[in-house]
Amino acid sequence: MAARRALPARDVLPYILAQCASSVAGAMPANLMFDLPALQIATNQRAGPGQWISETIAIFSLIGAILGGLRHAPNAVPQLVALTTTAAYWFTASTSFANPAVTIARMFFDTFAGIAPASAPAFIAAQIIGAAIAAFLCGWVFANTAQDGLQPRPFAPR
Repeated sequence: MAARRALPARDVLPYILAQCASSVAGAMPANLMFDLPALQIATNQRAGPGQWISETIAIFSLIGAILGGLRHAPNAVPQLVALTTTAAYWFTASTSFANPAVTIARMFFDTFAGIAPASAPAFIAAQIIGAAIAAFLCGWVFANTAQDGLQPRPFAPR
């Protein structure tokens, strides 16, 4: 969003820090709900090209859904995010973390949903690569130029 100038550059670092801190804070009550220790370190190794490609595709599809929604159905973006995230859980080998803050939070779940801290940097790198590719390609595909004569239409369920 900062690259699209929808988020001021000065807000990027506080936004990232807030997302990471709140995701880790959310891990504690989630662990407690399942009678697990509030703080734990994940041991689930998630490595290899299949996992990294999965994360690249997961975040690419999420960014694509967001940018396509902003272009054609802005009111539907929350539903598009929810549906894309749910679908990506099933269509990726990684179960679609699709967000570095989620990856960081899952380092504190020692369950099937967790990721060992040693596996996280490659996941985050794959997510950054996927996001950059999506921002470029989807930004181009869903560009809103004055000469195309198209305007985003509000979402109206039928």
